[in-house]
Amino acid sequence: MSERFVSIFAGRATHDLGEKIAAAYGKPLGKATVSEFSDHEFQPCFEESIRGHHVFIVQSTMPSSDNLMELLLMIDAAKRASAHKIIAVIPYFGWARQDRKDKPRVSIGSKLVANLLVAAGVNRIVTLDLHADQIQGFFDIPVDSLYASSLFIDYIQSLNISDLLMASPDVGGSKRASAYAKRLGCDLAICHKQRSRANVVDSMTLIGDVKGKNVVLVDDIIDTAGTIVKAGQLLLDNGAKSVRAFATHAVCSGPAMERLDNSVFEEVVVTDSIPLPANASKKIHVISTANLFADVIHRIESYESISSLFK
Repeated sequence: MSERFVSIFAGRATHDLGEKIAAAYGKPLGKATVSEFSDHEFQPCFEESIRGHHVFIVQSTMPSSDNLMELLLMIDAAKRASAHKIIAVIPYFGWARQDRKDKPRVSIGSKLVANLLVAAGVNRIVTLDLHADQIQGFFDIPVDSLYASSLFIDYIQSLNISDLLMASPDVGGSKRASAYAKRLGCDLAICHKQRSRANVVDSMTLIGDVKGKNVVLVDDIIDTAGTIVKAGQLLLDNGAKSVRAFATHAVCSGPAMERLDNSVFEEVVVTDSIPLPANASKKIHVISTANLFADVIHRIESYESISSLFK
């Protein structure tokens, strides 16, 4: 399809990132407005014709649920405006931690979100570092799950860190950290945590030798920062020379920023999949995903391989 039939729009939650993606792609961001009623109900509207277009809608779906609802309404509006294809670009796929029934009588939130997106009329999903890879199987449409490692590894290499060691703050992220270690040719350590309830770490033990190493902790999400800060302190207590943290999605709720400020980390590297609040920690360094998403949009439109970006 000709580029003149490609339109990129953004929801309010990630409008700045949407502008950067559109600029990197080589087009201005499409014009869309959101009308609000006095009871806080809202209605998105595309302020230009999208008939027959491939419409890319950029919106992360972190809480509040208004962000997800706005994306659903934009998809529905695009479908009713006769868009040819509707592609949701979801830098942060919210509700992804609810990917299975880990105890009786709970929802599988990510499956519900998948059903809602498909019911709204989306034709394809592009997202970044899904919390659980199996979420792709919740969809009967194409899902392109991109990897922030393509950005983080370049940055790590630019630092020229000696005695490098990769680490995971929990066993669940060991596969991710192992992939980094293999790519960078270094050793791996794992922190094993035990929880009594969500967002509360009771105890943590270290698997591996970190003495004399400059450690890079890698994870997909920083929420309250309790786990990753505790892991950083554990690594330093066991002889690490320095500790840095890399995480794709800076959810950063509750006491996260204060914890990061007071942490042992030399820096905390995140992407712009979620906008940072005004009180963001001075230790945070943001790497933009705009060029990555723009490249993927080009590849979708030209029917080129996306997986080759991450080999």
